[in-house]
Amino acid sequence: MWTYEHSIETSAAPEAIWRLWADVENWGAWNAEIEKTEIDGPFAPGARITMTPPGDEPIALRVAEVTENELFVDEARFGDLLLRTVHRIDRIDHGRVRVVYRMDITGPGADEAGAGIGPGITADWPDTMAALVERAAR
Repeated sequence: MWTYEHSIETSAAPEAIWRLWADVENWGAWNAEIEKTEIDGPFAPGARITMTPPGDEPIALRVAEVTENELFVDEARFGDLLLRTVHRIDRIDHGRVRVVYRMDITGPGADEAGAGIGPGITADWPDTMAALVERAAR
């Protein structure tokens, strides 16, 4: 298994962060690595998201888990590999939260494949998460 995690602390309300996450079709407003996103229904387990990076092919995601104002998990399959990304809000104390993104890549050859593709996928997380919490704090 290959794993990467990044977190950022903020005073933004969990509900404000959640509204941005649940508004899938507008993810590009705070994530520069997204040209277009579409969801096939409500933001709930089983929903399918199509995410298109600028100048690239669309990526199919499945929403695997949702706990309002706390976390959501999306999954993408690439052959035998499963890329599972947890987006989580941890309450630190009154008025502060930690936003955590964690990716686990599993499947045959995940250690090698993850080392090859994982850093490219997660490289923008610090900037994306900073933009997310900045927008949520407004």
